[in-house]
Amino acid sequence: MARISLIEFAQASPEVKEIYDGKLKGKPGNIQKALAHRPAMLGKFVEFYGSVGRSLDRKLYEAVYLRVSLINGCRYCTQHHIQGAKRVGLTPEQMKTLKEGHYSGFGLPEQAALRYAERLTRTPDGASDTDFTELKEHLSDEQIVDLHMLIGLANLTNRVTGPLALEVEFPEEKI
Repeated sequence: MARISLIEFAQASPEVKEIYDGKLKGKPGNIQKALAHRPAMLGKFVEFYGSVGRSLDRKLYEAVYLRVSLINGCRYCTQHHIQGAKRVGLTPEQMKTLKEGHYSGFGLPEQAALRYAERLTRTPDGASDTDFTELKEHLSDEQIVDLHMLIGLANLTNRVTGPLALEVEFPEEKI
């Protein structure tokens, strides 16, 4: 059970109802219901979340988010990004290798990005010039910025949903 109350539609302020109905298409998740205690923050979070990673291939986006969530042990984000990974076509085998920390089932650009995401998740200040050289072989500067923001966003949401004990809104799946 969540450690704070979650704002359901019936209790939501008009500003929050507008976000729920508009940007969230009537389907707010528990993280949005928690953030609804701060309507302005919720609006900016939803907008920011929607802008991160847009220059990256959707499979790479989901693979990175899922890997970071697995490393951090974030059940909530892992479950959401299992669903996202399935939607964009990651195979069960690819998800299994992400869980194990093996990236051979991915192309070279994805492998470089996943290794980098793991490095920054485990050691936030651990990026080296060698890491950037490898990234620049496969990604543009725009994509590298998006990758950094995606890694940061995944770590941020992992550190919000877990401590707040937010429950997954649908049946959980194992990898």
